[in-house]
Amino acid sequence: MAETAATPRTRTSLPAFAAKPVAVVVLVQAAVLTGLSGRYGFHRDELYFMAAGDRLDWGYVDQPPITPLLARLSTAVFGDTPAGLRVVATLLAAAMVVVVALVARELGGGRAAQVFAAAVGAGSSFVLAISHMLATATLDVLVWLVLGLLALRLFRTRDGRWWLAIGAVTGIGLDNKWLVPLLLLALGVGVLVAGPREVLRTWWLAAGAGLALLLTVPVLVWQAAHAWPLLTVAGGISADDGAENRLLFVPMQLVYLSPVLVPVWVAGIVRLWREPDLRWARALAVSYPVLCAVLLIIGGKPYYSVPLLVLLTAAGAEPALRWARRHRAVAGGLAAVGLAINAMVGLPVLPVSALGPATAMNAEQGEQVGWRELTETVAGVWERIPEADRATAVIFTRNYGQAGAIEEYGHEFGLPQPYSGHMSYADWGPPADAMTGPVVLVGELGSGARSGLLDGCARVTEHDNGIGLDNEEQGTDVSLCTGPAEPWSRIWPELRHFY
Repeated sequence: MAETAATPRTRTSLPAFAAKPVAVVVLVQAAVLTGLSGRYGFHRDELYFMAAGDRLDWGYVDQPPITPLLARLSTAVFGDTPAGLRVVATLLAAAMVVVVALVARELGGGRAAQVFAAAVGAGSSFVLAISHMLATATLDVLVWLVLGLLALRLFRTRDGRWWLAIGAVTGIGLDNKWLVPLLLLALGVGVLVAGPREVLRTWWLAAGAGLALLLTVPVLVWQAAHAWPLLTVAGGISADDGAENRLLFVPMQLVYLSPVLVPVWVAGIVRLWREPDLRWARALAVSYPVLCAVLLIIGGKPYYSVPLLVLLTAAGAEPALRWARRHRAVAGGLAAVGLAINAMVGLPVLPVSALGPATAMNAEQGEQVGWRELTETVAGVWERIPEADRATAVIFTRNYGQAGAIEEYGHEFGLPQPYSGHMSYADWGPPADAMTGPVVLVGELGSGARSGLLDGCARVTEHDNGIGLDNEEQGTDVSLCTGPAEPWSRIWPELRHFY
């Protein structure tokens, strides 16, 4: 986009983009992620995304439609396997690396700073974790990074037409996850505090907001038609986990990228605030504490602020490199240790039998293990049902991970379509009222369900993943009930739950 004639020259010249070395970082990143993408197995959320992708809609109880759509596209093109699903995650991760390098360039960083920023973007702990698997956060982090880049371009050039690009990316982001307004709020406060305030005094801002709204209308209509369940889920997260989120917020800021990188993003804040040539970018420095304050107030999850930390790390690339050149041995040692720890925490590099310490730092690793084994456990209980009764029997699960696993692996064991009252699975049920036969109950009913909805329930077995890994499904009870106490259509509203 063209810059206005009034734009000072200090805002128009940028270093050349270090395309070749950044491409090398991307290729190494893609090779590592691809090589490890088939280890362990699907994450519980990935199983849910694939189930949602098989039932495409403009929205779901707990998310907009883009991530399930990406899950469906990736498995359709590359195969219904963890490696096939995660191709799209690898591509999104590669885009993150390029954007982070462009942010460093936007802030005046030369070749070395851009490569440093790209390497940090590829190798930080949280980014590795969401790059290895497909999550709503995978695209969300990319959206935040792109918005950060576009906002910096707007601040530097004062060209209001960048609001159109910001609006377009915001609309796409809202069609994936409803966290983008937090970033826009933080950046807006930053602009009001530190400038450049003139970027707010243009009709292009309204045009960008209109474009974002236009792109989000189908999702908003779906949510409104279903009584805004996404807000219900968000409110429940804040109510249930808010105190823990607040308690862990500061410690998690220090480890999400890596403790080794804390001085780098702190240096980025200082640089943005103190360097005269970067006065136009001070809003980015202000936005981080503003976002932290908002998250502490609402009890949001600590990882919501990670994309801003990545942006600030790109800002700190130049001072970090100056320090590293004076302390090469120390810098090399810190980088090696930090990368090794990040890989252990974020990637499936350990044998599953040795996952215990890693899950203490990243529980999502453990949620990629044992789903086929859980399905096999359920199949063992299903086989206890007399064959004549199986046509009217039902498998009912406590959560979407269990249901998604049975959908994915159940055909290997002759299992029927499972049902669940959890999240959007509740919208995909209930069983037909004619299904009055036995019920295989995986886990317990939702916390809001009254007792007696299922008759004659007796615990049959307890799931064991076979390696003693203490994840969410280890020790899950599987029971066999004689049938529903009332028609499924009548009891279904009580079986629905969000948590």
